[in-house]
Amino acid sequence: MTSPTPAGRTGAPIRVLIADDQEMVRTGFRFFLDAQPDITVVAVASDGEEAVALAREVRPDVCLLDIRMPKLDGLEATRMLAGPQVADPMRVVVVTTFDLDEYVYGALRGGACGFLLKDSGPTLLAEAVRAAAAGDSLVSPSVTVRLLKHVTQDPQPVAPARPRPPVEPLTERELDVVRRVALGRTNAEIAAELYVSLSTVKTHLSSVQLKLAARNRVEIAAWAWQNGQVRPGS
Repeated sequence: MTSPTPAGRTGAPIRVLIADDQEMVRTGFRFFLDAQPDITVVAVASDGEEAVALAREVRPDVCLLDIRMPKLDGLEATRMLAGPQVADPMRVVVVTTFDLDEYVYGALRGGACGFLLKDSGPTLLAEAVRAAAAGDSLVSPSVTVRLLKHVTQDPQPVAPARPRPPVEPLTERELDVVRRVALGRTNAEIAAELYVSLSTVKTHLSSVQLKLAARNRVEIAAWAWQNGQVRPGS
């Protein structure tokens, strides 16, 4: 079976899979996302096992997974679809009612590129889908800021590993990008705020990851909070 061409390269709609054990949530998400001109829902699942099977069959551009599902929870489903051992990982956004720290870090460590609360609203849901399809990531800003404050004040075993000191100093522009990552901004938002191109933001982030030996933007953000680059009220 040939994988579909990734969304955005041909102007085709972003193909989405929705997995949630509540029919009302599945229906609501599908209704809203199908109403977007650039998004189409291609599969719906009511449990984790079905989600994994459907995702592997239809290869959606983005998978929206709930955490608490029967048969297979969303964290394990995420690892199976997007984890470090997956040869061809998919783009997974975890959407849940629960913002417990271990859920967030479990999702991101499992390969998820986004984490949203269900009460974040439909607009942010669509933005998360678009960000994931574009290779970006989006974590609910309130979740990002709260968790990273927590990491700074009282690190727990579930927290992301602290990056080592930079192998070389970050430039002022790189620090501008890092501070915005720490506040939950997407790459597109950072580009708009700094009046630079999206590719420039991605170049800065690649350089920052190398300098900090950070695995992902969560560790970049954690470094910013731990080193006083952002503070409460920023």
